[in-house]
Amino acid sequence: MARTPPPSSPHPVDERLPAGRLAPLAVQHVLVMYAGAVAVPLIVGRALQLPPEDVAFLISADLFACGIATMIQSLGLWGTGIRLPVMMGVTFASVGPMLAMGALPEVGLLGIYGSVIAAGLFGILVAPVVGRVLPLFPPVVTGSIILVIGISLMRVGINWAGGGLPTLPKMLETGERVQVANPAYGAPEGLLMAAFVLLVILAILRWGRGFIANVAVLAGIVAGAAVATMLGAMHFDKVAAAPWFGLVLPFHFGWPQFHLVPILTMCLVMIVVMIESLGMFLALGEMTERTLDRKAITRGLRADGVGTLIGGIFNTFPYTSFSQNVGLVGVTGVKSRFVTAAGGVILLGLGLSPKMAALVEAVPVTVLGGAGLVMFGMVAATGVRILSAVDFRANRSNLFIVALSIGFGMIPLVAPGFFHHMPRALQPLLESGILLAAIASVLLNLFFNRLDGADVARTRSAGVAGASEHV
Repeated sequence: MARTPPPSSPHPVDERLPAGRLAPLAVQHVLVMYAGAVAVPLIVGRALQLPPEDVAFLISADLFACGIATMIQSLGLWGTGIRLPVMMGVTFASVGPMLAMGALPEVGLLGIYGSVIAAGLFGILVAPVVGRVLPLFPPVVTGSIILVIGISLMRVGINWAGGGLPTLPKMLETGERVQVANPAYGAPEGLLMAAFVLLVILAILRWGRGFIANVAVLAGIVAGAAVATMLGAMHFDKVAAAPWFGLVLPFHFGWPQFHLVPILTMCLVMIVVMIESLGMFLALGEMTERTLDRKAITRGLRADGVGTLIGGIFNTFPYTSFSQNVGLVGVTGVKSRFVTAAGGVILLGLGLSPKMAALVEAVPVTVLGGAGLVMFGMVAATGVRILSAVDFRANRSNLFIVALSIGFGMIPLVAPGFFHHMPRALQPLLESGILLAAIASVLLNLFFNRLDGADVARTRSAGVAGASEHV
């Protein structure tokens, strides 16, 4: 049993550490989440074929908004923020829907930002009632959704390892835009680079200890970038030209556009994000020995909405609590929320340095591919871990829920044109396997496992346990 601190001592969560300890601990939190934090703007920017300078700006904006959202979540502001050691970052759950939206000319990047802003406002409004809909998301549902997220994202990681996309757009003299084969896709040197990064990460995970093991993905990317530099595959022209300081201004790409179906799609993503965050908060409360009541959880979920709103305004994407940093709290035993708040300050500073963002953007895509296989595979493995808590033997209906949810989630992945005869306005929804899986799993769970009477209490209990297991 943990020893109760003397009455005069602050709770470990509220402990203010000296600068000599605070700074390296804050840097450690930033390093653990940095690779994941910049992955989404890289995925979206390159998938939308934005110029390198715009991708670099997306990274700067993302880090800037990460810093603001993290400080709000850790320190609290006007009834917002759970006031625990939490680092905020862009959620991978939003990647699939955003790529589907961005592929539609009438939606594009500005339509994505409109849906993100609307989802942020939605999150702020529904934060107090999310706990009431928790029975809709027991482990069989959340596990299925997260498994499909990981499987869907593996396509991105595999294409990165291959050298980008199999085909690239080309404008003909007639003005027609066609797809041509990417000559660099599958090149042996690129595949070897991705394999090298993957082997470095695996070696660190196998033999590394403590902090080194926690930054295995980042260390692999750094090692890959170093080798790419020696081979002349990484270029620094844009890094040298980028200024050391640059402001991140709201609506950099223009005023956001609001479309109904993308907004509804992103609001559904927001619900999934908040359910995930709820599980992380519960686990973090146990780690830090800080009792969380409904008001505290509401403040934390509201911060997800505020962070997402800030993201849409400052040219970035939906935010959630990063699970790897929750795990780091358990590894280090340092529970002070001021450590993550200091990490937020560091992220804010990185976001205001375009040179740092340009350096990240210069990393070859094959280097990111080796790391992507690990990162996205871990998302899928997390879904499997949650499903391991589901009782399939006594309740065979759960097998059908998982099977059909994954089946619906795979439709856009294995048959991209499956819904091409459907109304164009529905494309952002129908082309997102993650959202198809979410809708299917919730409806199937309601059909097979009625949520009434004792089933509600049982599902609530299982939902909390499964959400904690997610961490």
